[in-house]
Amino acid sequence: MIAVYLETRDGKIKKSSLEALSEAKRRAGELGVAAAAVLVGAAVADLAPGAHALGAAKVYIIEDRALGDYSSQAYAVALAGFAAETKPSALFFAATARGKDLAPRVAARLGASLASDCTKVAVKDGTLEFTRPIYAGKAFLSFRLKSSPLLATLRPNVFPLGEIAGSGGETVRIDVTIPEGVVRGRVAEVIKEESAELDVTEADVVVSGGRGLKGPEAFSLLRDLAAVLPRAAVGASRSAVDSGWIGHQHQVGQTGKTVSPNLYLAVGISGAIQHLAGMSSSKVIAAVNKDPEAPIFKVADYGIVGDLFEVVPRLTEELKKALAE
Repeated sequence: MIAVYLETRDGKIKKSSLEALSEAKRRAGELGVAAAAVLVGAAVADLAPGAHALGAAKVYIIEDRALGDYSSQAYAVALAGFAAETKPSALFFAATARGKDLAPRVAARLGASLASDCTKVAVKDGTLEFTRPIYAGKAFLSFRLKSSPLLATLRPNVFPLGEIAGSGGETVRIDVTIPEGVVRGRVAEVIKEESAELDVTEADVVVSGGRGLKGPEAFSLLRDLAAVLPRAAVGASRSAVDSGWIGHQHQVGQTGKTVSPNLYLAVGISGAIQHLAGMSSSKVIAAVNKDPEAPIFKVADYGIVGDLFEVVPRLTEELKKALAE
């Protein structure tokens, strides 16, 4: 059995987790085993049909009041207990902020190895082989794990969603006791960004700005452009974030978030290696920069050499016309 931890937010399963489940279903089919899903929380049983629809033969429910708010300690105990009881051959997580926090803790409790930020999963010689970028995306490493279960985090927006197969399947409840003293910190309050913009890791299109924007006001140009495109989000380089022009949650790069959208538009970004590490796996890369020698053009599929303050408004208007037809 290949199991997938399904991350939930605001009463819904995150798209990145459904992508991981879809990949688990494909690889499980090759291995001749079942794909399963794990839901952890205080009231998550109603979400089981969504997991069944994408091919989970079983959906395991772990519910407890102690699991109402996310706690890395409590969730690690719950998932390690699940793995000890059901003994899956592999356990996948989405490589989100939570997945990157939780998966290593589960691996430590199980004494297992972890394949992190994988961009490909294949079946070789009857076992799973993982591929991940290394050296800031300059090379790719393919490897296998010797420990059991095989734990891996899968990069969002890389693995395609599977087709809706139906809503049938078995739902199994698992009792896990969270010992007193395990949870050493609790969530006091969740403060959301007022604009409630789409997270860059889940967007199909990311429009990012860098030092070339010259100030925070220019990010309004990028937001206007992103508003025209479906499932688009605004990103930023480290220099723009460090300058206080936009929040850290928008940062793309080695010290920010890793994104893999269908389209990545870099506006006023030179293309330092640290930034490329966070977006080089994008399907299509386009760049706007006044410097024809900017490193970003070496990785871009399309490039515009020009003044972004002239190019971006015109691009926004042309896209409005094209999408209105």
